[in-house]
Amino acid sequence: MIKVSIIGSGNVAQHLIAAFDAADKTMLVQVFARHKNSVSHLVDEEQIVSDYAQLQDADLYIIAVSDDAIADVSNQIPFKNKLVAHTSGSVSIDILDERNRKAVFYPLQTFSKNKAVDFSSIPVCLESQNAEDFQILEQAARAISEKTFAINSEQRKAIHVSAVFVNNFSNHLYAIASDICTEHQVPFEILKPLIRETAQKVMTLSPSEAQTGPAKRDDKKTVAAHLAMLTDDNQKAIYTLLTQSIQSHE
Repeated sequence: MIKVSIIGSGNVAQHLIAAFDAADKTMLVQVFARHKNSVSHLVDEEQIVSDYAQLQDADLYIIAVSDDAIADVSNQIPFKNKLVAHTSGSVSIDILDERNRKAVFYPLQTFSKNKAVDFSSIPVCLESQNAEDFQILEQAARAISEKTFAINSEQRKAIHVSAVFVNNFSNHLYAIASDICTEHQVPFEILKPLIRETAQKVMTLSPSEAQTGPAKRDDKKTVAAHLAMLTDDNQKAIYTLLTQSIQSHE
C-alpha cells in the first residue's frame, strides 16, 4: 500500500484528497493546509497539519497548489530523497527542490469544489526522473484512475494549452452566448442540448469532421447578419477571428 500526503487545499487538492481517501490501495497519511477548516469536511482533523515540520513519512508527497507557489512549497518540505510531485499542467518538473526526487502527477480535468467527479475516468499524466519512481507514481495513480500516461514536461505543456482551448476558452464562449441570450431575453437553457451534442460528436468524429455552421459553409450573408446583430465590439472581434480560423483550418 502506497502512503500519500497531499499538500494544498484548493480544487485539485480537495478532489485528490477525496479520491485517495476512498481508494483501497493507498493510504492518505496527511493533508497540509494553511487553514484546517478548508479540508476538515474531507478528512479527520488529526490528519490535517499546517506546519511543514509536522509532516510525517510517506511514499509520495503531492503538491497541489497554484503554479506560482510550487517552488516555495517544494523548498519547505523538511525531507531529503523523498518522492515529491506537483500537479501542474504547465510547470516543468525541474522547478521542484533538488533535495528530493522529482515527479509530476497531473490529473487532466477541470475541477470545482462543489462539483463531484468520477476520478476513475480522469487521465493522469505522470513524469519522474527514474523508472523506480515512475512505478510508485503509476501505482498511486492506478489506485484512483483507470487511465495513466507517461508524459514528459514538454508534452504536458502542449496538453495543457490544448486543454485551455477545449475547456477554458469554450466555457468563455458559453458565457458570451449566455450574455447574448440575456440581451435578447432568450433562456440560455435552450442551447444546452446543442452544447451536449457538440461535445458528444467529437467522441466519435474528428473535430474537423464535426465542424458545421456558416463559417464552414462560407455563408457570407449569414456571417454578415450575425456581425450586424452583435452590439459588443469584443464579441464581433471574436466572431470574426473564429470565422476566419475555421475557414483557414484544413
